[in-house]
Amino acid sequence: MAVFSAARSLLSFACFFLSVITFSSNQNTTSSVLTTGATAEQNFTFIPTDYSTGFGSTSPTPSGPLKPRVPAEPLPVSGFLPIPQTSADRLCPCDELPGVCDMNCCCDRECTEEVVLFTSCSISAVRSGSEQLCSRNAAHYSLRTTIDGYSELQSAFQEEANYDIFCIQSHNSMDGLSLPSPALPYENSFDSLYKQFSIFGFGADSSDEVPFADVQTSPGYQYGDVLETAEPIGLRGRFCLPTPGVTADCVNNNPAVFLQDLSSGCSQRVVLDQDCSSLPALSMNTYTNIQLFAGKNADAVVVPMGVVSVILQSSGDAQTVSDGENLLPVLLGPTLCVNVVLKVVYVIRYNSAGELVNASVSLVLGFVLRAAVMLKQEFQVMYIKDDGGEVAVQFSGNPGYVVGLPIVSGKRTTDRITRSVELGDTMSLLHVSAEDQDCLLGPHQRSPVLFGLDSVSGCTLRLEDVTNCSLVSQLLLEVLRGPDYPLDVASFGNSPLDNPLDWVQIKTTISPTDAQSCSIPLSRHLEIEWTKYGALVNPQAQIVSIKEVIRTNSSSLVLLSGGSSILPIRSSMAFVPVSAAARPGYRATPSINATLPFDFFFPFV
Repeated sequence: MAVFSAARSLLSFACFFLSVITFSSNQNTTSSVLTTGATAEQNFTFIPTDYSTGFGSTSPTPSGPLKPRVPAEPLPVSGFLPIPQTSADRLCPCDELPGVCDMNCCCDRECTEEVVLFTSCSISAVRSGSEQLCSRNAAHYSLRTTIDGYSELQSAFQEEANYDIFCIQSHNSMDGLSLPSPALPYENSFDSLYKQFSIFGFGADSSDEVPFADVQTSPGYQYGDVLETAEPIGLRGRFCLPTPGVTADCVNNNPAVFLQDLSSGCSQRVVLDQDCSSLPALSMNTYTNIQLFAGKNADAVVVPMGVVSVILQSSGDAQTVSDGENLLPVLLGPTLCVNVVLKVVYVIRYNSAGELVNASVSLVLGFVLRAAVMLKQEFQVMYIKDDGGEVAVQFSGNPGYVVGLPIVSGKRTTDRITRSVELGDTMSLLHVSAEDQDCLLGPHQRSPVLFGLDSVSGCTLRLEDVTNCSLVSQLLLEVLRGPDYPLDVASFGNSPLDNPLDWVQIKTTISPTDAQSCSIPLSRHLEIEWTKYGALVNPQAQIVSIKEVIRTNSSSLVLLSGGSSILPIRSSMAFVPVSAAARPGYRATPSINATLPFDFFFPFV
């Protein structure tokens, strides 16, 4: 009996081993069929043919094991796909020659040793992704000059947000980005729905509302109140300024509120031949013909808007002070519109009661070409309390001068410096594009002296007008220097007026010094020396000296003109850097100066 049981167990184990071998053999056969014509990296899915006999089918039943159908042509072997380079620091549009450094291509990885010879970066920023995304990464490249005069590459990688499209950063809806269907109002549910949505749409409860009579009895404005304007037919309007909305386009109905300084920039869409003379946003009258109510009460006086200055700006950013008359937008030809508003600055003064005392505006006018479809405009509102003191002045840097801003100048008194509030009323010279203007016949076009920008200009003098030599000499000097000529210049862009030691006096030199029968100024040259002041990582521009060199004639005017009746008079200006080469400084190693007590070696010494 035991022998029979053992034989039975051995037979069962043999059958099981045989079934395992058969299953493994079938698996290997199937795997070899599925991988035919493909590499090990590819995964293909085959749908086996249904060989079962359906209802009404006359197909014969195949004999033998079922095998999947092999395609007629083998699939191509594609290999591994390259990794997509979506990061901006891996992209380089200017890398045209592989394995070779492209000159001035700062993102080329082959230019590790040639960067020191680069003069500029041909591509300063590389961005990845589409412009329609909410954000994308960007790589910025720039060059810095070292102490030895070589170039050093500086790169930065950051995420940039796209403010030109509407993006949902976060939401607090329980249903996600899909909203449920609203409940339909009917006769019994209308009152409950009205109470629910009226609070959301119209503000707080009626108990929190301020009575209308109390608001009107307040004599002046309070913080956050909208300034009111006097409109025709006795109506009251709102003082509005253009600001950017969701996009960079200007929204022209944004109200200006009391005691909240505003500084914004936006773009106006301009169709040149249609909007040059008709679009209100381009005309200076839109921003000057404004009358503000001094307060909110019914009998408040009207404060007119006074025009302080109108500056004309050329294509090279040169500015000239104008009288502000007849400066409406005009279409000159099919491609140019002049006298277009580029910048508006409001200064509103108020007293302690919240009433407006004075309102003024300064404008910058320029031109727009047909190629410029979007016109960029800047708007600014400043509130200054009228406490009997001086109105806050504008500066040209904080503290150092900024290239392109006017030089701050003034006149010295006994204990302080006096200067104009507007930067346009400063040291000036003849306009660059007005070299053909007559020196003695005005008015003369002038431009403010801008820091860091050299300039040469002049005028012409007719010799037949030189009848009184001393009078002509005085008039020419006034023309070269400009009206209300200042004598002091601020060393920094924000030098205080009550510290005369922080201001630099103008030194005047007249050459030649020998007197002639008729000595008149032929040229005036300003030489402004400046240096870099402060830390090495953030140097500030400081004016250290300013020289005025006036050259007069050393011979007769007839010999200078060469027989011509016209004599050129020139005005020039140059900025000379005098700062020494900046070098990093290190602290000296502290010296050890330790003293021992007098009985330290007692009793040995």
